Amino acid sequence: MLEQDYLMRIFLQFAEILRRSWFKARDEHDPKAAADMLENAVGDAVDIDGATLLSLAPESMAGILQVSGTDPRVTEYVARSLMLASAYLREAGEDAVADLRLEQARALADAYGLELPDDPAEMAGLLDDVPEPAIVDIASADDPRSPSVEAPEHPTE
Repeated sequence: MLEQDYLMRIFLQFAEILRRSWFKARDEHDPKAAADMLENAVGDAVDIDGATLLSLAPESMAGILQVSGTDPRVTEYVARSLMLASAYLREAGEDAVADLRLEQARALADAYGLELPDDPAEMAGLLDDVPEPAIVDIASADDPRSPSVEAPEHPTE
């Protein structure tokens, strides 16, 4: 049960970071900051120093995550976040880093048998129709006294 709670918190935080990064890139026209948000989330999700992990060669990154015992469900979110970061970095004119993030995402996909879109730009388009309200309040997600998920205003029957 504790593992499920932990994974759910990780997934909800990733979903919220994806949403926030999309708004940062689209509404605030700051794709570099959006990519930075995603890269920070990667380090938080795998409990490995993000800067160190992201500096690794693609195959090394995949190998480290495999031997560290990172849950395969988390690695899928990591791979998708890296692919989305790649699209944002390319938009920001940082092609070399964008290429590295894309290669890292592909290496994770190969290592874990994941399917990723052919074009990283497709990842950015997935959020085009997402409403703006937060999925989870990241600031309070670590506080056990706070609700980590917002209840819908009109529950479905």
